[in-house]
Amino acid sequence: MTKTSKVILHLIAGFTLKFIVTLLCRSLRINKKNFEGIETLLRGSEQLIICFWHGSMLVPWYIFRNFNFTALVSKSKDGKLLADLLKFWGYDIVRGSSNDGGKEAMDKMQRKIDENKSLLITPDGPTGPPFKLKPGAIVMAVRNNYRVVFIGVGYEKKRVLKSWDSFIIPKFFSRVNVIFSEPLLFESTEDRNRISEIIKKSEMELYKIHLEAQNFD
Repeated sequence: MTKTSKVILHLIAGFTLKFIVTLLCRSLRINKKNFEGIETLLRGSEQLIICFWHGSMLVPWYIFRNFNFTALVSKSKDGKLLADLLKFWGYDIVRGSSNDGGKEAMDKMQRKIDENKSLLITPDGPTGPPFKLKPGAIVMAVRNNYRVVFIGVGYEKKRVLKSWDSFIIPKFFSRVNVIFSEPLLFESTEDRNRISEIIKKSEMELYKIHLEAQNFD
């Protein structure tokens, strides 16, 4: 197979994946709780940092596709697939993570904050451990006086992959619960102990609404 043929096949595969994922998300019956207030803030140009767990990230990415967000995506091969999908959905992308290019990624995200951009982050990515909130998002929120919103996501009918994050692919036409926390504004501080406390409380809050979103009764 020639190099040109490989490029063509890669482009076709990428377009097909983006089309199928978009079609899947459009089929879902998404119930959004506490979303109206968040949407009002965003429509009013309020800048936010929004966090959700890596394994349930598909629908949150889809929900915010029509907003002006910057997304943090890892430099891995899987990250490349996600970055291509998010670009297709209109996102601004920063590549990097705590494991690969962390300092550079944080600097890039800080520049986006300086440009008054809102940020979407999966704080336990890209390699886990799952449900363990890494400090980057909270540190940026505290130091820049940004509000943070946590999102819990539950899929009624789904396929769970055998990956570190037990990545969830919802089935077509499945019900999905998406619960938004109130926008949280943390006290500005440079004290490491205080920041550590905020990170622990944030992790508990994000996991709490994650569990709440699993209820379909």
